[in-house]
Amino acid sequence: HSHLFASYFPFPPFSFSLLSLFLSKKKKIRKKGKKKKWEMQELPDCLYEGKQPTLITPTSPTPNHSLYLSNLDDHHFLRFSIKYVYLFHKSIPSLSLKDSLSRVLVDYYPFAGRIKVSDDQSKLEVDCNGEGAVFAEAFMDITCQDFLHISPKPNKSWRKLMFKVQAPSFLDIPPLVIQVTHLRGGGMILCTAINHCLCDGIGTSQFLHAWAHAANTNAHLPIRPFHSRHVLDPRHTPRVTHSHPGFTRAATTVEKSSTFDICKYLQSQPLTPATLTFTPSLILRLKKTCFPSLKCTTFEALAAHTWRSWARSLDLPLTMLVKLLFSVNVRKRLSPELPQGYYGNGFVLACAESNVQDLVNGNIHHAVKLIQEAKARITDDYVRSTIDLLEDKTVKTDVSCGLVISQWAKLGLEDLDLGGGKPMYMGPLTSDIYCLFLPVAGNCDAIRVQVSLPEDVVKRLEYYMVKFLDEKNNKE
Repeated sequence: HSHLFASYFPFPPFSFSLLSLFLSKKKKIRKKGKKKKWEMQELPDCLYEGKQPTLITPTSPTPNHSLYLSNLDDHHFLRFSIKYVYLFHKSIPSLSLKDSLSRVLVDYYPFAGRIKVSDDQSKLEVDCNGEGAVFAEAFMDITCQDFLHISPKPNKSWRKLMFKVQAPSFLDIPPLVIQVTHLRGGGMILCTAINHCLCDGIGTSQFLHAWAHAANTNAHLPIRPFHSRHVLDPRHTPRVTHSHPGFTRAATTVEKSSTFDICKYLQSQPLTPATLTFTPSLILRLKKTCFPSLKCTTFEALAAHTWRSWARSLDLPLTMLVKLLFSVNVRKRLSPELPQGYYGNGFVLACAESNVQDLVNGNIHHAVKLIQEAKARITDDYVRSTIDLLEDKTVKTDVSCGLVISQWAKLGLEDLDLGGGKPMYMGPLTSDIYCLFLPVAGNCDAIRVQVSLPEDVVKRLEYYMVKFLDEKNNKE
């Protein structure tokens, strides 16, 4: 079905469209045992030539100092790398990419440094020593179209696209690792691993577009990064003035052991990625289920719908309290606002919570209102309270009984042009239990929802995600 509708909607054929899923659900499959399933194939191995990888250092001297990381940067929930996969139709010579990367690292010099633990062992910081970013290059014997059709969703074989740095711990891995894989027929796959402690999604997009700017021109960067994090220092006397339901203290996890831990349950079994594409027309139909009594944004409607469908698909106890954690950009919510180009994590996790019965048995209005209220709570004082709360190193993000949604759409990630045109595909290297709202290459108004769940749960999730299309009260 996705091939059938490719000519009508500009999303890639391998990105499973909601409309095609809806139509397939409407068909009664009499011979279930004979239903064909598209078997995913593994990608072939990468071929590395010569000494790999190389270290790309800034073209000119950069500040040599220790860069303080804020409490929004270095808490444990962000101790991982954001890994992107880009597929380009046209390959760019590696020498050109290395040269432009070397030039952009002058401004983004912390990426050429190394993460270390502070002298008092209380925080992480960046040793800005100019050691260099990791750059690997390889060849894979497939074409661009092969990649789209052989392996349409993230799977273990995608890990071949990112050079594995041998390091004793995550903190020892350089904050920026890049692999460029050239393909048969002239295509190219770009993989980037960017340490989340250094920046958020907005920051990754800012850096990648700065690299593209350097690749296409010698002009100065339109936005220069502002590296100092001291604008987000905790107060001299920490004051936690708000409740923060998205966090828990390590000491309380034992007390909560009687509560069903969704996160542990999901991570204890094999997971399958669910990928559903919402075209602009489908997003409008979803938002119409809220109008006219409730006005909402695309994110609010889609997040509410995904949260409800996720809770339904897991068949959770009706009395259970479930949470939705989602990132909110605070750059313009602070007083004063963060400086333009602020280069650090400039978001906090908002938290909406509801018992399962109210969430799944009511209409979408309930969930949308909870999300809107959670967003409205993110004020300057709330952010300062969060920063002060994180001075207590026993505080952790509570993912035990909720869904986490990260917004990658609307960041301009899909517009990256390193000199050979915009990507044919953009997405994450891996899929996890955390839900991503992804951009769709070639359709800036579409959103791809991706989350990993056990296979039987994925089928139920897909059913509930399209059910609104068949509801009688959803009039076009």
